[in-house]
Amino acid sequence: MNAIAQLKTDITPEGPDYDTVRRVIEFITEDYRDQPSLETIAERLGQSPTQLQKTFTRWAGLSPKAFLQAVTLDHAKRLLREEDLPLLETSFEVGLSGPSRLHDLFVTHEAMSPGEWKAKGGGLIIRYGFHISPFGLALIMVTDRGLAGLAFSDSGDEKACLEDMTCRWPNAQYAEDLQATMPYAARIFEPSKWSSEQPLRVVLIGTDFQVRVWESLLKIPMGRAVTYSDIAKDIGQPTAMRAVGAAVGRNPVSFVVPCHRALGKNGDLTGYHWGLTRKRAMLGWEAGKA
Repeated sequence: MNAIAQLKTDITPEGPDYDTVRRVIEFITEDYRDQPSLETIAERLGQSPTQLQKTFTRWAGLSPKAFLQAVTLDHAKRLLREEDLPLLETSFEVGLSGPSRLHDLFVTHEAMSPGEWKAKGGGLIIRYGFHISPFGLALIMVTDRGLAGLAFSDSGDEKACLEDMTCRWPNAQYAEDLQATMPYAARIFEPSKWSSEQPLRVVLIGTDFQVRVWESLLKIPMGRAVTYSDIAKDIGQPTAMRAVGAAVGRNPVSFVVPCHRALGKNGDLTGYHWGLTRKRAMLGWEAGKA
C-alpha cells in the first residue's frame, strides 16, 4: 500500500439521540419475533414512551411500531411474494413512483477498466471519512470520479472497518478528508436530496463479473427484493448463484448499490457483510420511505 490509511478524526457522535436510535434499531431488529410494544422498548432504554416516539420518528422517519412492522422477517418474504412472475422481470414494470423510482434515477455509475482493476487501486487517491448514518457509522470513500466505497461500523470498530475496505485496493493512496466525504454523507441518507438532475456518481471497482452483479443490484427498486437466482438470470448466468452470492458479499458500495435487497430462496435474509441486524434495519428504513 502506498500510504497506510489511518483514522485521525474522532467521530464519536455527541448527544444522546444517536445512541437512543441505535439502541432502538438494534433491539427491534434482534427481538422483532416478540413484537415488543413501544412501552417495552421504552422501559428497556429507561425512557418515556412519548419521548422515545418523538426522538425515533425524528431520526428514522417512521415510528418504532412502523419500523417493527417493516423489519419483521415476513416483510422480506412478502417482498418476494408480491409478484407471481419472476420479480426481476416484473418489478421494474409496475410504474413505481415517489422515492422508490427516484432512488433509481438518483444513482448513476461507471465501472473502472479491467486494467485499472488489476492495478488494485494503483494510481488512485481515495479520500475517506466516517459519518453518522441511520445504520451506524458510515465509512465513505471517494475518488475524483465519484463514490467508490460505503461501509458500516459500530462505535469502536472503525479501525477494522477501515482495514476491511482499504485491503480491497492495496495499491491506492488513502487520505482522511471529511470535507471531501461530507457532501456524500449529506445526500445518501436523505431522500429529500435525491435528484435525477444531479445524480450521485458511483465508480465500481471490481472484476467484470462482480460489476455485472452490482449493476443488477442497482436495478432493484427501493422497497423491493430479489433472490440470488433472479440476479444470476439477469446477468445471463442462471447456474451461477453461488458466484453471485460471493459478488454480492463483496459489494464495496453498500446501501447505494443495494446488496441488502438480495435475499436467499424463499425470502431468507442470509448473510450480510455488515451484519444481519443492519440488513433488517435497511429494509425497514426503506419500507418506511418507499
